[in-house]
Amino acid sequence: MIGIGIIGYGYWGPNLVRNFFEVPDCRVVSVSDIRPDRLAKIGPRYPTVETTLDYRDLLRDPRVDAIAVATPVSTHFELGMEVLRAGKHLLMEKPMTADAEQAQRLVDEADRRELVLAVDHTFVYTEAVRKIRDLARGGDLGEIYYYDSVRVNLGLFQHDVNVIWDLAVHDLSIMDAILPAQPIAVSASGIAHVPGEPEDMAYVTLHFASALMAHVHVNWLAPVKLRRTLVGGSRRMVVYDDLEPSEKIKVYDKGITVNGGAPGALPTNGARHAMMVGYRTGDVWSPQLAVTEALSVELKEFTKCIASGEAPTADGQAGLRVVRILEAATESMRHSGRPVDLSTISRCTI
Repeated sequence: MIGIGIIGYGYWGPNLVRNFFEVPDCRVVSVSDIRPDRLAKIGPRYPTVETTLDYRDLLRDPRVDAIAVATPVSTHFELGMEVLRAGKHLLMEKPMTADAEQAQRLVDEADRRELVLAVDHTFVYTEAVRKIRDLARGGDLGEIYYYDSVRVNLGLFQHDVNVIWDLAVHDLSIMDAILPAQPIAVSASGIAHVPGEPEDMAYVTLHFASALMAHVHVNWLAPVKLRRTLVGGSRRMVVYDDLEPSEKIKVYDKGITVNGGAPGALPTNGARHAMMVGYRTGDVWSPQLAVTEALSVELKEFTKCIASGEAPTADGQAGLRVVRILEAATESMRHSGRPVDLSTISRCTI
């Protein structure tokens, strides 16, 4: 039986407690939060769970084997390091840390102590994203040309992080899971419309060594909520709408042929005036997806990895790669969109 402790019972903490209760061979031992009113909500629903205002009680408790941290990002590094040094496995809310150097240090500490370090990149565990990953890795989409997403809504404004760290982190984790390569540079532009607050809208472009390109539009000031992604390949294209209740993914058998050759091929003679582009239009289909809560899948994998010693899908290295991009995008915004080479952002094994 794996004992679980949870630090933070604000927005995400209740979801963690609820889903951990459904994981076999797992027991939620204790929850910590600095607000008594939040902890007071636990007893009536989970009478077996202990509560404490001091998170250090979880670190000292021998019944606790692993701790999930669901607190503001500014606290992640110090709390995460204390958890690992206490010999506990760690599930960290995303983003993993406030900068890449901190993320690297957590990865190194977990490796040194042979502890599982997982990052709560929940979208990676959705059936929709797992299906897109399978289509991409299986070659069904062909050569991946682009990833283009819109993730906008009206609020909620965050005071400690900008809109990229709040919203784009989801798409960056999805890209990390499905794209065939890692970006080499990032450029971003954004602006803050509320004085003294972080940027509330931004456009982020990821550059790759190949012809692949990725683009993310995030915004806290949109009149509607959109969660739509296009993944374009040489053979097929995917539209992923996370707000769609049933058909979240649609796969389009559409594309182009150049000079009647293979999809995406260049003309053999190189003459621009001789280039003939043909359009291919085929079927559209929506794969059936299992109705399973992503967080439940994630937490089951986390506890399985604790038992087996395997690395989770969204491990510390994945969290580090995402933080590097977030840090580079923020730096690019400060310099009016100037591209930032990712190799200059801390150190990382790709």
